[in-house]
Amino acid sequence: GAGLDIEHSCGGVCACATCHVYVAQGGKSCQPATDDEEDMLDEAPDVSPDSRLACQCVPNGTQDLIVLIPKWNRNQVKEGH
Repeated sequence: GAGLDIEHSCGGVCACATCHVYVAQGGKSCQPATDDEEDMLDEAPDVSPDSRLACQCVPNGTQDLIVLIPKWNRNQVKEGH
Protein backbone atom coordinates (compact mmCIF):
# COMPACT_ATOMS: atom_id res chain seq x y z
CA GLY A 1 0.00 0.00 0.00
CA ALA A 2 1.97 3.14 -0.32
CA GLY A 3 0.87 3.67 -3.90
CA LEU A 4 4.22 2.65 -5.36
CA ASP A 5 4.37 0.83 -8.67
CA ILE A 6 7.20 -1.70 -8.42
CA GLU A 7 8.12 -3.59 -11.55
CA HIS A 8 7.40 -7.32 -11.32
CA SER A 9 7.10 -10.30 -13.61
CA CYS A 10 5.55 -13.09 -11.56
CA GLY A 11 2.57 -11.29 -10.03
CA GLY A 12 3.89 -11.36 -6.46
CA VAL A 13 4.24 -15.09 -5.89
CA CYS A 14 7.98 -15.18 -5.12
CA ALA A 15 8.83 -16.82 -8.45
CA CYS A 16 11.29 -14.22 -9.77
CA ALA A 17 13.47 -11.40 -8.46
CA THR A 18 12.12 -8.50 -10.51
CA CYS A 19 10.65 -6.71 -7.45
CA HIS A 20 14.04 -6.61 -5.67
CA VAL A 21 14.30 -3.55 -3.41
CA TYR A 22 16.58 -2.31 -0.64
CA VAL A 23 14.90 -1.78 2.74
CA ALA A 24 16.82 1.23 4.05
CA GLN A 25 14.77 1.67 7.25
CA GLY A 26 12.16 -0.29 9.19
CA GLY A 27 13.16 -3.74 7.96
CA LYS A 28 12.82 -5.18 11.47
CA SER A 29 9.05 -4.61 11.19
CA CYS A 30 8.91 -7.11 8.29
CA GLN A 31 8.84 -10.85 8.70
CA PRO A 32 12.20 -12.55 8.01
CA ALA A 33 12.89 -13.72 4.46
CA THR A 34 11.82 -17.28 3.74
CA ASP A 35 14.12 -19.82 2.11
CA ASP A 36 12.17 -19.32 -1.14
CA GLU A 37 12.77 -15.55 -1.01
CA GLU A 38 16.47 -16.07 -0.24
CA ASP A 39 16.71 -18.43 -3.24
CA MET A 40 15.13 -15.80 -5.51
CA LEU A 41 17.42 -13.06 -4.16
CA ASP A 42 20.37 -15.24 -5.19
CA GLU A 43 19.22 -14.57 -8.78
CA ALA A 44 18.98 -10.77 -8.36
CA PRO A 45 21.76 -8.35 -9.31
CA ASP A 46 23.48 -6.15 -6.70
CA VAL A 47 22.11 -7.98 -3.66
CA SER A 48 22.97 -6.41 -0.30
CA PRO A 49 22.15 -7.26 3.33
CA ASP A 50 19.17 -4.87 2.95
CA SER A 51 17.80 -6.66 -0.14
CA ARG A 52 14.25 -8.00 -0.07
CA LEU A 53 11.60 -8.94 -2.59
CA ALA A 54 8.85 -6.33 -2.31
CA CYS A 55 6.16 -8.98 -2.77
CA GLN A 56 7.39 -10.84 0.33
CA CYS A 57 8.49 -8.00 2.61
CA VAL A 58 5.26 -7.09 4.41
CA PRO A 59 5.67 -4.68 7.35
CA ASN A 60 3.59 -5.11 10.52
CA GLY A 61 2.90 -1.37 10.82
CA THR A 62 5.04 -0.71 13.90
CA GLN A 63 7.69 1.28 12.00
CA ASP A 64 7.86 3.51 8.96
CA LEU A 65 9.48 1.74 6.04
CA ILE A 66 11.93 3.39 3.66
CA VAL A 67 12.44 1.31 0.52
CA LEU A 68 14.91 2.12 -2.26
CA ILE A 69 14.14 0.82 -5.73
CA PRO A 70 17.35 0.04 -7.64
CA LYS A 71 17.80 2.23 -10.71
CA TRP A 72 18.00 -0.82 -12.98
CA ASN A 73 14.61 -1.96 -11.62
CA ARG A 74 12.66 1.22 -12.33
CA ASN A 75 10.10 0.94 -15.08
CA GLN A 76 10.78 3.89 -17.36
CA VAL A 77 7.82 3.14 -19.62
CA LYS A 78 4.59 4.99 -18.91
CA GLU A 79 1.31 3.77 -20.33
CA GLY A 80 -1.29 6.17 -21.68
CA HIS A 81 -0.60 9.82 -22.53
